[in-house]
Amino acid sequence: MSQRSPPGGGGVTTTSKVSRWDEHGREHIVHVRKSGMQRQLTCDTCGWRKGAQFLPWLKAEEHLNRSRRAPG
Repeated sequence: MSQRSPPGGGGVTTTSKVSRWDEHGREHIVHVRKSGMQRQLTCDTCGWRKGAQFLPWLKAEEHLNRSRRAPG
């Protein structure tokens, strides 16, 4: 997990990621960016995005589980 200050100062944004391979050999990488109480989830592979205040890792895991079964 890494920490960095966003442009303009104003606090610390924390980012981390989780990844999983789908049935078609593509690695889906979901980044979780935390700033205050909000989390933004983004998948580098398919562009999926979701905001989450609670349980961001559960939502990331749900996406990764769905993407494993998704046609490509």
